[in-house]
Amino acid sequence: MSCEFAADVVIPVYNEGENIRNVLDSFKQISLPLHILICYDFDGDDTLVALRGYDARPMQVSLVRNQNRGVLEAVLAGFAASTAPYVITYPADDDYNGSRLETLICMGREGFDIVSASRFMPGGSMVGCPWLKAVLVRAGAFFLCHCARVPTRDATNGLRLFSRRVLHQIPIESRMGFTYSLELLVKVHRLGWRTAETPFLWRERGRGQSRFRVIAWLAEYLRWVFYALATTFLRRGPETVVLRQQPLGPFQST
Repeated sequence: MSCEFAADVVIPVYNEGENIRNVLDSFKQISLPLHILICYDFDGDDTLVALRGYDARPMQVSLVRNQNRGVLEAVLAGFAASTAPYVITYPADDDYNGSRLETLICMGREGFDIVSASRFMPGGSMVGCPWLKAVLVRAGAFFLCHCARVPTRDATNGLRLFSRRVLHQIPIESRMGFTYSLELLVKVHRLGWRTAETPFLWRERGRGQSRFRVIAWLAEYLRWVFYALATTFLRRGPETVVLRQQPLGPFQST
């Protein structure tokens, strides 16, 4: 697939005016051409104000209005607007991992369909996380890796690279939050497609309000945990994964 951009970077935002310029500045260290998709809910979002007059060169920045409100709708809007061979989902307050995106893209080019940013492998870290969220995230990551045998030590991290094949062929069934990311990972694992991980940093946000909802999304996360367990222990294989018969282009959510 020919495309002028090495990757599309999907950033769901909600009043990230204090953060967004620093985040975009962090991408300017990368030599590969990037297309940044800022996905927002409403015209009064202060992220849009902060971006007025911003010089994004050498990147291209596009604004994508969600059809409906919420994190998942923002990500789906970004996926639908994407055209590059690889799509990276990226948090709107992370101004310290920008230079690491080149590693994700290079690993994608090596033939991996998903590359996970991992906090729980050598070189990665998670700093300042509230205790309840930290316990749930670490326990979930450990269980999925060592019990369900999902091939990453950080299965719930939303910072992730997806190949065009994943977004074209695997319908997203999740209905809330960032659970789509775990869903795509466990479906790719069941299909036997290649995945990889690379160390990333994570810090509790210093400005703005997080939209991560541990308790509200727990049931949806458990749905995909059980899916992973079925893959490993019930020997569910690729034939049980429902794929689109005809790839959609560039991408279209269901």
